[in-house]
This record gives sequence, structure tokens and C-alpha cells, in this order.
Amino acid sequence: MATISNPMAASWCSSSTSSSSSGRRCSSLMVGLMMNSSRISSSYRFSSVPTIRHSNPPFLVKCCESSGNGSVAKRTILHDLYEKEGQSPWYDNLCRPVTDLLPLISTGVRGVTSNPAIFQKAISSSDAYNHQFRDLIQSGVDIETAYWELVIKDIQDACKLFEPIYDQTNAGDGYVSVEVSPTLADDTQGTVEAAKWLHKVVNRPNAYIKIPATAPCKGNIQPGVGWEWRLRGLGVWEGTKREEDEKNSETNNEGNWGDMIPFPLIFSLTRYEAVIDAYLDGLEASGLSDLSRVTSVASFFVSRVDSLVDKMLEKVETPEALDLRGKAAVAQATMAYQLYQKKFSGSRWEALVKKGAKKQRLLWASTSVKNPAYPDTLYVDPLIGNETVSTMPDQALQAFIDHGTVSRTIDRNVSEAQGIYSALEKLGIDWNQVGSQLEEEGVDSFKKSFNSLLATLQEKADAMNLVSR
Repeated sequence: MATISNPMAASWCSSSTSSSSSGRRCSSLMVGLMMNSSRISSSYRFSSVPTIRHSNPPFLVKCCESSGNGSVAKRTILHDLYEKEGQSPWYDNLCRPVTDLLPLISTGVRGVTSNPAIFQKAISSSDAYNHQFRDLIQSGVDIETAYWELVIKDIQDACKLFEPIYDQTNAGDGYVSVEVSPTLADDTQGTVEAAKWLHKVVNRPNAYIKIPATAPCKGNIQPGVGWEWRLRGLGVWEGTKREEDEKNSETNNEGNWGDMIPFPLIFSLTRYEAVIDAYLDGLEASGLSDLSRVTSVASFFVSRVDSLVDKMLEKVETPEALDLRGKAAVAQATMAYQLYQKKFSGSRWEALVKKGAKKQRLLWASTSVKNPAYPDTLYVDPLIGNETVSTMPDQALQAFIDHGTVSRTIDRNVSEAQGIYSALEKLGIDWNQVGSQLEEEGVDSFKKSFNSLLATLQEKADAMNLVSR
């Protein structure tokens, strides 16, 4: 498997070659700017599954179309979601031309998440990357180096589009995320070096560098001279510029401590609590008197939980077990929000607040419905709460814009969620085992996407009669 052997020495990333704007569409997003007058009216109680609602929006916003132009959108439900309920809607997709994000920003999208699977789809299904790729290979770089150049340009260009939101919210929103190589998920030191490298070469204040919240990424590593790097707990990294070295390091971007890393691949309450503790430990150990610029999110995956637990319940086969299908994910997410409120309160947290600390927001990931029998907003509507982020791929975003409901739902049925969680345990569902299995499957999936894309790029280089080293 390909890895970044010496990420800090990759000077070729100091600049990016512009890409061709031509290319066939790699995906499309149906955005309904005119809301249906009759939306779903549902409290999303766990005892019943709402009727499936399919959206029928009036026009397409095309991602990766050659023009990159879109109509200026009017106020949508996404604006209400943020302004009335304090939840930030992000878009879980990225491809060229990134200017196709502009109409989404107009509809109320406030950030973008990416991962190896997203880039695998974007790059392999579009010729919008061909011009830059050809130039890179002809310049003598290898396939993986070319891959990172393509990704870095997309991240930088997207960050530019979201900078106004980042500035307007004082670094509250407007982020674009990029993940370190999934092949490093079991390599703590390699992950640290890759995160430092990405932070340096992307060089955007609103770029989030993601480290998987996997068990191997544990430790407290502080290498370097003049800079203090920490990978604390499960994926928390921050680079802190030491004040005495500022005068001699004006051009060095490695230590902008205002940039924090999100924690992707969280599938259980146990892992989530460890992530919060790692964040709090990092803040306390930083030695900073002003923590106001430190931001972070914890990516709690939702729909994949139901995909696995439903299969387990079907093996149990009892009426009680079958009745709990489609309820595990939202129940656990509801309890995660309760944990969030508990951990970010009390004397320990208040001491950090006095230094300007900000809460690590919960980010709901994997919000698209995997089972077509379930409502298409099942993992969005019931998880609306203040100080949270919901990152939605095309399907979920389109559905929510068309017929979602803006209402605080995350703590509406807490006792019922706790009952479902306990009932599943009594049926033999081991939540920690579920989390571990999904974590392993998630990392493996990203590795396969990453390696598949490298193979596709090699094939593309061969087809172009290019030589790669």
C-alpha cells in the first residue's frame, strides 16, 4: 500500500498547477429552492417510522459540470436550521469545478467535508483533473504525489469560497476538511507527520485536517525544536507556535494553533467520550492563556450503525428484535448529545472557558439513508440541536431542503433513546463491539478507495502515454 514516506520534504506542493475547467459531470445534487408548503410533521419518536417522503425539487445544481455556474439561491430551510436551531449544515462532497459550491453556499451550506471515497469518485469519474494530472506526471512526480496535488488544489480552492463564512463567524464555520492518508490509520507517528505536512502545504486558516479517531492513534508526541506538536488521545493534534521563536519563523506556517483537527470515524459512546477527554486534555496541557482560536469537531457516524445493528437484529429474529430495526443509530446519537452536554459543563470546563475555550462541536456524519425502506431524512430531522453540525451528502441534503423540518429534536425523546439502547444490550448487542467493527470497516473502506484511485490514476497515466516514477 502506498504511504507518504517523507511528507515534510514534499516541496513540490508549494504551488499547484491550475486544472482544466472542462469535464463531464461526476455527480449532481437536486436542490429544491422552493419549499413544499406541506412538510413532514413528525416528532420522530422511536416507536414509529415516518412515511417515506421522496423529494421533487424544481431544478438541478450540477457538481462537476463544465460551466460551474448556478442561479443565486433564495432563503432556504438551511438558513432557518442555522439561525433558529444553531445547527450548521455542511456538504459531504467535493469535486471540480469547486465553483459549483457557490449555489450551495447561497442555499445555506456552511462547510464541506471530504474523504478518500469522495475523491476517488470525483477524480476517477471526471476529466476535469486531466490537465493538471498530465502536467504533474510530465514534471516527473509519482502517482501518489500527483494525487495529493489534485486534492490539495481542490481543498485550497474550496477554502477560498468559504472564507467569508469563516470570517463572519469568527472561525465558527466555513471549514473544508481533508483527511490524512487512510493507509496511516495504524501508524501514529506517520499520521502526525502527515497531518503536519498537510497543514503546511494546504496553508488555509479554514482547512480542517482530519485524523481518524482509531485506537492506534494514541499517544502524546512532542517532537521538534521551537515548535510544540501534540497528538493527544484519539486524533487530537495541534501545533503551537512558541512565542520566543515568532520573530525568526515569520514564513513558517506549521504551527498555527488556531487550526484544529476533526475526529472522524466515531461509532460508539465509549470512543466519543475518549475523544472529548483527549480534547480537554489537549486544551489543559497547551499552556496557552488564550484558547479562543482553538476549534474542533467530533464526527459521530450515524447511518452505518443501523446498517450493522439491523443485520444483528435480523439474526435474533424475535418480534422485539425486529421492531428495533432502524432505531439504534438515532438512539445512540441522542445519547451522544447528552454526553456532549455533560462533558462540556461543570468546573473543569468552566476553568477552560475563562481562557476562551470553545466546545468541540458534535458533527453528525454518515447521514444518508442506506435502507430505502427508511425515510430519507431519518438521520437529519431527529438530530437537530444547538452547537452541532450535520454534514449531508447529495441525497440527504436534497431531501432535507425539500421536506425537512426545522425543530429542536435531539433531546426530545431522551428517555426513549435510553430505553432502546438498553433493550438492544439485553438482546445481546455489544455497543463497543459494534463501534470497533464499524471503525475497522470504515478504515478499510477508505483504504480501498485510496488504493483504487491510485490504480486508476496509474491507468490514466498509461493511457496518456505518460511515465510515472
